[in-house]
Amino acid sequence: MNLNIDPKALGKTAVLMGGSSAEREVSLTMSGPGVLAALRSQGVDAHGFDPSERGLHELKSEGFARCFVALHGRHGEDGTVQGALELLGIPYTGSGVMASSIAMDKIMTKRLWRADGLSTPRWLSLKKTELQRERVIKVPDELGLPLFVKPPHEGSSIGISKVNGYSEMQAAVEAAAKYDDEVLCEEFIAGPELTCPVLGEGASAFALPVIQIEADQGNYDYQNKYFTNSTRYLMGHLDAALEREIQALTVAAYRSLGCRGWGRADLMLRKSDGKPFLLEMNTSPGMTSHSLVPKSAGHAGITYEQLCLWLLSQARLDAGRA
Repeated sequence: MNLNIDPKALGKTAVLMGGSSAEREVSLTMSGPGVLAALRSQGVDAHGFDPSERGLHELKSEGFARCFVALHGRHGEDGTVQGALELLGIPYTGSGVMASSIAMDKIMTKRLWRADGLSTPRWLSLKKTELQRERVIKVPDELGLPLFVKPPHEGSSIGISKVNGYSEMQAAVEAAAKYDDEVLCEEFIAGPELTCPVLGEGASAFALPVIQIEADQGNYDYQNKYFTNSTRYLMGHLDAALEREIQALTVAAYRSLGCRGWGRADLMLRKSDGKPFLLEMNTSPGMTSHSLVPKSAGHAGITYEQLCLWLLSQARLDAGRA
């Protein structure tokens, strides 16, 4: 990982922030400003740009040479903005169109991982036409209790419910269905929650240190992710062999989806036998003061500013015109 980067050679840079997803607030007030300040501190000619307030065509007319994608959720992390930037010919950070689109769909992601023999919790999906009580009430019989119910195209724990009993199922699926046309029901894995970032691409991709997350009452929800200081992030405490196993699984998951630039896998470590299970891959991870990729990179000796500059230096197009 070469950190000797000339910021002037990167040209005029747009930090895409805000957007129109349910995660707009985090992007606009936390991730985006943090990245913008970091790049400017390194001498990059960086400017904030909110795609929900300005047309992306202005990137071209205003002479932007590349984009740092600090958007989260739909229309930012799902391949749509990436596709627009491909058409404009402006290199961008992170995964390309297909990998972004697949990773944003938790159900499709799990199908690919399962096809590649990678461990992920058992699941089933419900279409909006299948949310009648007589179908919903049978889900715990198939997956056991407790279980999780999620909208498959949202992040930051939005719309997620932990179901402990049959009587909670209907409300949980209805809550998830507010955000999506499909509902993901997923087996609960009892044990520590982990996350592991990856940098790079293809054979050169490598994992950063694994983080174990300990949130209040075991609930790493939207509030605990972004607005509290009580969550604990543990690094360097896992057995070395287990750490390597989790990192290898994460890199395999990253490559399976065709990710590039950076990403972060969320996992569960089953307490009964120490087996890790993949939950999802984030292709535009948070870059706030609470965020996990900067914490892991810092543990590896990479500062927040160095990380932002390196990620920007890796910006490119699927078409290879960067």
